Amino acid sequence: MIPLLLCLIRDGADPGVAAATRITESVRLDGLLTEPFWRRSPPLTGFRQRQPDAGRPASDSTEVHIVFDDQTLYIGIVAYAPSGVTARVLQRDRLLASNGFGGIAFGGDDAVAILLDTFHDHRNAFVFATNPNGAEFDALLSDEGRDFNVDWRGVWSVHAARFPGGWSAELAIPFRTLRYPPGKGPRTWGVNVARMIRSRNEESLWRAWGRDEGLQRVSLAGQLDSLAALPQSGFALDLKPYVLTSGTQQPSHEVGHAKIGVDAKWEVRPGLTLDVTTNTDFAQVEVDSQQVNLTRFDLFFPEKRDFFLENSSVFHFGARAFQEPPPLLLFFSRRIGVSDSGEVPLLGGARLTGRLGHETIGLLDAITDARIGQAGSNYAVARLKHDVGAAGYLGGIVTDVRRAGGSASTAGGVDALLWLTPQLNVQGFVAGSQTSGPGGDGAAYRVGLRYQGDLAGLSTFTYGITPGMQVDAGFMTRADVRRFQTFARLSPRPRALGLRELNLFWEVNSTTRWNYEPQEWWTGPYLDLNWRSGESVGLYYLTGRERLDSAFDLSDRVTVDPGSYHYEEVGMSAASASSRPVQLSLNGNVRRLYAGQLTTAAGALRLEPGRHVSFEVGGSRAWVRLPNGRFIADLSHVRMTCAFTTRLAVFALAQFDGLERAVSANVRLNYTFRPGSDLFVVFNEHRGSDRSVWDFHERAAVVKISYLTRF
Repeated sequence: MIPLLLCLIRDGADPGVAAATRITESVRLDGLLTEPFWRRSPPLTGFRQRQPDAGRPASDSTEVHIVFDDQTLYIGIVAYAPSGVTARVLQRDRLLASNGFGGIAFGGDDAVAILLDTFHDHRNAFVFATNPNGAEFDALLSDEGRDFNVDWRGVWSVHAARFPGGWSAELAIPFRTLRYPPGKGPRTWGVNVARMIRSRNEESLWRAWGRDEGLQRVSLAGQLDSLAALPQSGFALDLKPYVLTSGTQQPSHEVGHAKIGVDAKWEVRPGLTLDVTTNTDFAQVEVDSQQVNLTRFDLFFPEKRDFFLENSSVFHFGARAFQEPPPLLLFFSRRIGVSDSGEVPLLGGARLTGRLGHETIGLLDAITDARIGQAGSNYAVARLKHDVGAAGYLGGIVTDVRRAGGSASTAGGVDALLWLTPQLNVQGFVAGSQTSGPGGDGAAYRVGLRYQGDLAGLSTFTYGITPGMQVDAGFMTRADVRRFQTFARLSPRPRALGLRELNLFWEVNSTTRWNYEPQEWWTGPYLDLNWRSGESVGLYYLTGRERLDSAFDLSDRVTVDPGSYHYEEVGMSAASASSRPVQLSLNGNVRRLYAGQLTTAAGALRLEPGRHVSFEVGGSRAWVRLPNGRFIADLSHVRMTCAFTTRLAVFALAQFDGLERAVSANVRLNYTFRPGSDLFVVFNEHRGSDRSVWDFHERAAVVKISYLTRF
């Protein structure tokens, strides 16, 4: 204790406070930090491990410098690595990801991530990251990690360099890319830095290094001071027009067309941004991964379109789920412009998002054109969240769908997230819906409690949806349901067998109809083992019972009769370390249900021989044996990425669906010739019919170029 106090007195500063340094010199962005001003800037140091040994000093030193001029924030990183570095990623947005438990996980590379809470609201932040290759990563973090939007794309630059014993990087982030409150005077931002040393599978942080903490805990970040006289937005307008030409070939005809559209972004005031899109086209978006539906509920496909992904967390309202479709979302953007028969033209849309004082607001309106089988529609969403406490909120939402012909559907609700302690929160919502036609009038609720500690955790919640609930602008797994679910976790840190952590979960799940008529229940343990080397193994066992009141068709192949059925499932998963050049993942399960058996097996082999090329082959097979029939469902894919530079890459994906006898291929070239401006060349082909999997169905080629101009 005494040495620590002496150190603090000597340094004369709070170890949780960093200072930014104003500069007047020009910056050469080469990743080398050779300019004199870097030495004048006090570094962020003193990183401590979060994994594997929480609280211990990091094995290798890290220095982070923050400087700025009239237009740009510069971040300099010096990462010492005497034992060498691991860096195989060149393309964007592969360095970090959500871990599915409200936290953030690093990928297979050495990397450094910087968090900037520019409003200092202790709940929302920008995240920027890079690796020794200078790969770019950016994301928006909301509500203490409940939302981690990696699809946000800011306009910024980074260069990295290696030196004997480590690597360094320089990030240049224009202030126009960030959002912050107005005012010329001194201000304070929240800041934190996390580093992954992949050779040791070691994660360290400047702040919030506890095992139950992490980079996503914005409220536990440090302070960044000495920011003053930052540029004010004034008239800040980004215009991004695009030109597209495409051709489509089918067995009966060929079609070609050209298209022009524009996206605009206007900072109405600091922290509040208006986005407008006209004649929008999403031809460059990666195709959906094929899925086989082995349930009686709709499949859930994630949103991938840029316009709807940016700031999407603002509009989130509903019940989430782990490893299964969300039970209820009042707004789900894939309802706009996507139908069972294909893409619906998006004529235009506008979105206003940002912060006003202690309020987060979101307004969205989109208009789709009419097409065969679907009328033209207008989708409107209004969202408001008011800050409560350190990181909680009280909010509300209204969604409205108006279709040509006069039909209308409206849904809305209020929700809340309250942190009782840094580890304990409660959350919930009440919602309702109303339609202009018969039915569609209903209600829903959810209330839950979550405790997340180092040694133990608990998540328990209950929700209900009335039979009449309808969400034309959202997603709902099923109506007429009440559900109670509890997850309990115990996480000892054994030293034996090279283990890093052991997680034991126990799940209890009970579902009834709205009138409390029993439908299903199950319970059982999950065991998750993680080694210091990066390998992991999971095992689980579930048992329960399910009641069906009506028949349904499983994958349109076998009819399942009504009745009460015993349920039993055993499964396993295994994965090698993500840092290895050859990675293998396997999973499988055996389920006894519907008086029969469902057996699935899946695996993927990924090869990353260097930073330019990655290759993955994977597949799954499901054996379905039920009293009314049996079938086999096969899925397989081959995925390849060739990254020539951090700005030029080719992505290829081929998929095979044995159940539907279909083959598809998608090839995309993406060249970012300047920040925010892109060239896309896309090729798609689909084959398959009842006669032969190779029967030609459709072929399409697209060339799209966009150019960002900032005023």
